[in-house]
Amino acid sequence: MIVRKYLWKNGFRYRVNNPRLPGHPDVVLRRYRTCIFVNGCFWHGHDNCMHFKLPKSHMDFWKQKIMRNKQRDINEQHQLARMGWHCITVWECELTPSRREATLNALAFTLNHIFLKDNSRTYKPLEEEPECMEQVAERLK
Repeated sequence: MIVRKYLWKNGFRYRVNNPRLPGHPDVVLRRYRTCIFVNGCFWHGHDNCMHFKLPKSHMDFWKQKIMRNKQRDINEQHQLARMGWHCITVWECELTPSRREATLNALAFTLNHIFLKDNSRTYKPLEEEPECMEQVAERLK
C-alpha cells in the first residue's frame, strides 16, 4: 500500500494484480512496461535480511517451500522479460520508516530512467549541409 500511494501521489498511474501477466504483479505500469513486485522478506526468502529466518519446527518443509517460491519468482520475472516487461522487486525491509523515503525515491528515479530509455529517439547526425540549403542561401541574397 505504501508503494501504491507513493506512485499515485507522484503521478504514476498503474493497475493492481493484473491476472493476464505471469506472477500477477502487485503493480503494473503499462506506460513504462514495468511490473513491480512488493515481496515479503520471509515468504520470498530475502537473502541476508534480518526479517528472514527459517522456523525451528518443520525446517525441511519451510526450506523447500521458500526455495520453490524463490524459483517461481525467478521464472515469472524471466517470462515477463521475454515479453518485453521490466521487473522491479521492492522488499518489505526496504519499506521500514528509516529506509522508506530513499527506496521510494529510487523507485521513481528508476521508472523515469526506464521511460526515457525506452522512449528516446536517436537521430542520425547530418554529415554535411544538404545542397538545397546552399540554394536557399543564394536566393535570400
